[in-house]
Amino acid sequence: MELDNGTDQDVGSLPSNCIYRENFKRLLLPPVYSVVLATGLPLNVCVIAQICMSRRALTRTAVYTLNLALADLLYTCSLPLLIYNYASGDHWPFGDFACRLVRFLFYANLHGSILFLTCISFQRYLGICHPLALWHKHGGRWAAWLVCGAVWLAVTAQCLPTAVFATTGIQRNRTVCYDLSAPALATHYMPYGIALTVVGFLLPFAFLLACYYRLASHLCRQDGPIGPVAQERRSKAARMAVVVAATFALSFLPFHITKTAYLAIRSTSGVPCPTLETFAAVYKGTRPFASFNSVLDPILFYFTQKKFRHRPHKLMRKLTVKWQRQGR
Repeated sequence: MELDNGTDQDVGSLPSNCIYRENFKRLLLPPVYSVVLATGLPLNVCVIAQICMSRRALTRTAVYTLNLALADLLYTCSLPLLIYNYASGDHWPFGDFACRLVRFLFYANLHGSILFLTCISFQRYLGICHPLALWHKHGGRWAAWLVCGAVWLAVTAQCLPTAVFATTGIQRNRTVCYDLSAPALATHYMPYGIALTVVGFLLPFAFLLACYYRLASHLCRQDGPIGPVAQERRSKAARMAVVVAATFALSFLPFHITKTAYLAIRSTSGVPCPTLETFAAVYKGTRPFASFNSVLDPILFYFTQKKFRHRPHKLMRKLTVKWQRQGR
């Protein structure tokens, strides 16, 4: 039995004696975060390396993908601290600054991924549905870099308050790192948490769905261009739509639904302890799904970029031939 380190209550508003059973965090989160670290770190490094080696032929989509991989890489580098924290039973020995930084990197990666995936989807929509549009014809790599700069600024502005609310505290004679906010700030965090969900998830998600609806309508038209090139573009756009939709459905949607419900419950007075415990457990159980976007994003890259998909195989063949020659 342990007192939850992110669902404690304001004095006089919520029950003050709720003890939550959260042993599942020690069993679930360290293995999942270890898998994300072991797979997401090398995959994103490979994506960054391949895009940088092809910088002469850098497309706008590749620019967005590069920034997406950078966001994922920053997050995966923070996972060792979280793995140790949850493996040791919510004990945080790394200090207040590291706590704030880790929580900020998680939400910056989450909402940065959402916005960069939206940019990639909008770029694909323009290329298929409006190939003669001025932005598509004349907006080159530098325009894409400007958009990425604006995305990073927007993400920093959206997620910086998480570094303010997140802090360390003492629970049952041990130091913990609060995920959302300290207990006394639960009601103050509520408006910000809801606003972050609306601005950082719902609006981009609605825009992305609108793009893919128009894209699907265009691809299903019978009077569209024909030929192998047009067919390949249609197939590429369809693959990207499926993978991006799957990423949102698996990683982002469950996390934001449970987080919103959890924020509402923990900010409501008179809620029974078992109900608080249930919502806390469901919300924290969806964190791994949100973390897996750091693995799904590079898979999206290799799944939709044919020219990059074959390069790792060519590199491995070259290394294998080289090793065989040296072994003779």
